[in-house]
Amino acid sequence: MNTVPITGGDFSCVLTRLAREPAVLVRVARTQGSVPRETGAWMAVFAHDTVGTVGGGHLEWTAERRARELLGQPGARTSTQRVPLGPSLGQCCGGVVHLDWEPVSAADVPALRRRWLAECTPVALFGGGHVGRALVQALLPLPFGVRWVDSRDGVFPADLPPQVQTEHSDPVHRAVADLAPGSRVLVMSFSHAEDLDTVAACLARRRARGDLPFVGLIGSRSKWATFRHRLAERGWTAAELDGITCPIGVPGIVGKAPAVIAASVAAQLLALPTSAPAGPVVACPRAETPSGMPA
Repeated sequence: MNTVPITGGDFSCVLTRLAREPAVLVRVARTQGSVPRETGAWMAVFAHDTVGTVGGGHLEWTAERRARELLGQPGARTSTQRVPLGPSLGQCCGGVVHLDWEPVSAADVPALRRRWLAECTPVALFGGGHVGRALVQALLPLPFGVRWVDSRDGVFPADLPPQVQTEHSDPVHRAVADLAPGSRVLVMSFSHAEDLDTVAACLARRRARGDLPFVGLIGSRSKWATFRHRLAERGWTAAELDGITCPIGVPGIVGKAPAVIAASVAAQLLALPTSAPAGPVVACPRAETPSGMPA
């Protein structure tokens, strides 16, 4: 099976449908120059509709037509085509897209699920409250895999998609030790004490292994000032503490509704480098307390 990544989008709906009907998975395998979508963008073409997009316009129309032709050919195999957008399709982008067409069915679901989840950027979310729930919903259609941790029983909703894994951990900060390397960490538990211990555990993980590129804490500047003082008393250096982002979210978005905070934080995660190094991270300036939590 081809190893082109499957990036972005809630691919779980495609996997569910494949149990009932076959499709052709169209993916951007490679690009040159100016093109409408990035490598890994996908579209699943079923008999009567499609899920996802490889860029729209004439490119997508011709890709969909070819996919439907393959659906009618038993035994069709994966193929790749080089598509110059200007000369062949008249699109003003002018670049070149290499498209893969891969016929898939129920038998391919396990391998597709593994490939898709392997391409998701890991996010560790500590806290199952209102903002945590809103953030999970905001991240579902984006290229993130979420490990969602809380110390309380019964806080997680049922029927979560496969890219969200829940974990009960008491104490909650114990889960930091075995997070996936490269995890983006967001701390927003129901308790300031839990938040403090979780941030301290992240600092310890960074000192020992240096593999958590982003650690963000929900709250106000005054909350962080208090936390910073307490963490300094525990022996963390100024440089290490400078690596914690608090408040979290995109500058200029100051609403405190859970959905607004979630959108702001999701945008902040998308803006991070794909392979961001651990170490000092400049906190985003915020004029308001994004979390609505006590300072």
